[in-house]
Amino acid sequence: MAKKKEASGDLVIVESPAKAKTIEKYLGEGYTVLSSYGHVRDLPERDLSVDVENGFEPTYIVPDDKKARLSELQKQADKSETVWLATDEDREGEAISWHLKEALKLDPAKVKRITFNEITKKAVLEAIANPREIDVHLVDAQQARRVLDRLVGYELSPILWRKVKPSLSAGRVQSVAVRLIVDREREILGFNSTSAFRVTAVLLVDGKTPSEGRTACALCH
Repeated sequence: MAKKKEASGDLVIVESPAKAKTIEKYLGEGYTVLSSYGHVRDLPERDLSVDVENGFEPTYIVPDDKKARLSELQKQADKSETVWLATDEDREGEAISWHLKEALKLDPAKVKRITFNEITKKAVLEAIANPREIDVHLVDAQQARRVLDRLVGYELSPILWRKVKPSLSAGRVQSVAVRLIVDREREILGFNSTSAFRVTAVLLVDGKTPSEGRTACALCH
């Protein structure tokens, strides 16, 4: 029977290596702090990797330059009692935590998600005292943005290469902005102008003085 690995403290994973040593010092003995160096999984560069026929499901890979880092994290995670995912609290950070959980095949029971806005001992210890689960809504938001980037880029960029200039790339934001500008310009050019005149008159009725009269205004075309 294979001998069960004994847990060796806790693993804390952050995004930036610059934060790791400081956080490890704040946490003290029993914690190992390592960095993921940002994302550990992404869509392949030269393939659409989005199944548009089945709910736009993305296919992720571990880039070659992240395999060694992921292997190191895997070794430490396997022998850790708890894995604390301490990536940034925005949607990119939330997605990185989710990708780490999936790529490392972590048991949900040993995963805890924490965030902090400053690298101070007080903030780090408060985060450890108040863990939460991964926010799937933020993860979905990041994935939707990434998928949209890929779909727009792969569909529109080749058109730019043919019609405008090679090597140009289309994006989910500037492409829509250009469309809005073009549509507005077409509305301006297609507008049919007509002349209009405003006439104002002071009318005297039954001998009343001008100050007592009525003022009438009409718009004539």
